[in-house]
Amino acid sequence: MTTNVGTLDRSIRLVLGIVLIALALASTITIFDNAFMMYGITLLGFVLATTGVIGICPVYSLFGIRTCKA
Repeated sequence: MTTNVGTLDRSIRLVLGIVLIALALASTITIFDNAFMMYGITLLGFVLATTGVIGICPVYSLFGIRTCKA
């Protein structure tokens, strides 16, 4: 697969993914008392961080979106 996520997009995804993982696992916010929400937000954080690291987003591929230079 070719890279379809640009540098700025990758950075935002990585930072947002790490923040979501940290919030879900270490926060005392009441929304994370529900196990479904905690694991769901953690999974979303892992997906964002992974796509930020590898630079490939399957959803972008489905819709033909590219945020990186050709």
